[in-house]
Amino acid sequence: MSRWPDAPIKKPRIEIIPMIDVMMFLLVFFVLISLNVIPALGLKTKLPQSSQAKEDHPPLRVVITLPKGEGIQVEGEATTLSALAGKLETKRLSSGRMLSVLINGDESVELQRLIDVMDSLKASGFDNLSIAARKR
Repeated sequence: MSRWPDAPIKKPRIEIIPMIDVMMFLLVFFVLISLNVIPALGLKTKLPQSSQAKEDHPPLRVVITLPKGEGIQVEGEATTLSALAGKLETKRLSSGRMLSVLINGDESVELQRLIDVMDSLKASGFDNLSIAARKR
């Protein structure tokens, strides 16, 4: 009886070249998107002109820190409650923009210290106040 030779069984393998091609395509795609080469959808408009138009500048953010214990810091620089408004006014005048004040206090700071800082700022004309907190 004659027997046909068994065909050699090829071991399956993963081809890596097509996977590299796909990864390169994704890389190019994300680079083009990040460089805004692909235009964003929207309507193109030409704004009207005005002699009274002003540039819109976002407010300058200043961080006031109330550490545990005593003291106040403005942008990491130690100060006192009486000198706080003067420092912020100097920052406002030097930047030429409105200030957005963020009060960053330790959780153990007495409420009265926070109220004193807020009263001092409100009396000096700084109305844009925020208090930093961590989400639970």
